[in-house]
Amino acid sequence: MQSSGAAAASAAQIASRSTIIPFALIVTLFFLWGLANNLNDILITQFKKAFTLSDFQAGLVQSAFYLGYFLLALPAAIFMRHRGYKGAVVLGLVLYACGAFLFWPAAQQHTYGLFLLALFVIASGLAFLETSANPFVTVLGPAASAARRLNLAQAFNPLGSITGILIGQRFIFSGVEHTPAEIAAMTDATRTAYFAGESAAVQLPYLVIGSIVLCWAVLILATRFPESAHHTADSGTGAAHLGNLRRNRRFVLAVVAQFFYVGAQVGIWSFLIRYVQATMPGTPEKMAANFLTASLVSFMVGRFAGVALMRRFAPTRLLALFAIINVVLCAVAVAMPGHLGAYALVASSFFMSVMFPTIFALGIDGLGDDERKLGSALIVMAIIGGAFLPAVMGATSDLSGIHVAMSLPMVCFAVVLAFATLSAAQARRAALEA
Repeated sequence: MQSSGAAAASAAQIASRSTIIPFALIVTLFFLWGLANNLNDILITQFKKAFTLSDFQAGLVQSAFYLGYFLLALPAAIFMRHRGYKGAVVLGLVLYACGAFLFWPAAQQHTYGLFLLALFVIASGLAFLETSANPFVTVLGPAASAARRLNLAQAFNPLGSITGILIGQRFIFSGVEHTPAEIAAMTDATRTAYFAGESAAVQLPYLVIGSIVLCWAVLILATRFPESAHHTADSGTGAAHLGNLRRNRRFVLAVVAQFFYVGAQVGIWSFLIRYVQATMPGTPEKMAANFLTASLVSFMVGRFAGVALMRRFAPTRLLALFAIINVVLCAVAVAMPGHLGAYALVASSFFMSVMFPTIFALGIDGLGDDERKLGSALIVMAIIGGAFLPAVMGATSDLSGIHVAMSLPMVCFAVVLAFATLSAAQARRAALEA
């Protein structure tokens, strides 16, 4: 893992003295959306308890969330093309805050559908943030080091993820868990009060998060950004840019790989607590959440390690190696449910760490500014994999067990391996032709 001094040195290479404050503000966005993303993993367990949901129904938390990414990423690119990176960031933060504030009435009414709507609104804001922040980081320095630079910025994402899990453990999970038989034995009034209390536990954390996010939007609005943050549309048409992207084989493969990678990451983290409790009977929810916290720490360490390793190894080679390892780790989780399987899933987070930013950077490498913005939106749209796979995993778990459901991420990592292999081959051909 890099030391803080080395990380600071890398940051200094990315941003000049005149852009260090805007860069720091943008990097903080990676923390904020990590916070929202991984609070979902807590919410799946919490809503399953508060609304007595099946695994499939609980998986709809991620479906609603990542549907927001899918539907709003392209509008975000169009907005960013005319209003620049800064305008997209501010609007994204406002939407994020509005979604967080919706948790209050959703809990008051104890309505699962309203919670799903609130998550959709949060994700809509995150679609603007990810569509703008990721490409912005890649242009703040030489193209040759874009993947390493984005991995460094993304290293702050798991800090937000860990914070989200800790908030969930401390302020959302009550530690009170009743069996179905105990719930059935309750009086109607007692049962209603129990469900309402579990639902209301999310109100204060999301109210605080929404307030912080809104303040950050005001701060960014008041900060002077470099000209690249205010770029307006060029003379090219959206159809022309889209046509160019469709003919770019590596870009198309990056979109496919990102779909499967995000599906794998979200699927593993969403059901890790469920996996631990199902394969290690008697494990309390707060103790099971420690495995998720350990996963996120592993993920964060992997991000910093990935930045260091990319100084010596090509991004495609590192991506391929990590994908192979994760195929094996998922196979262990399927074949050996229990402690060993849980530890394998925790370890998989280390090797997932470089995948999103590396796929993203390779996909938009060499694109012009407007094509980079449109391409970024399409790659962000591929995050819809995070809506699809958890629902499929939930249905698989209901039918065959949660350990069998972990075979789906294994297939996804095989797709990432294929992308890395094909990208490396394409790079070798380009080098020979040059």
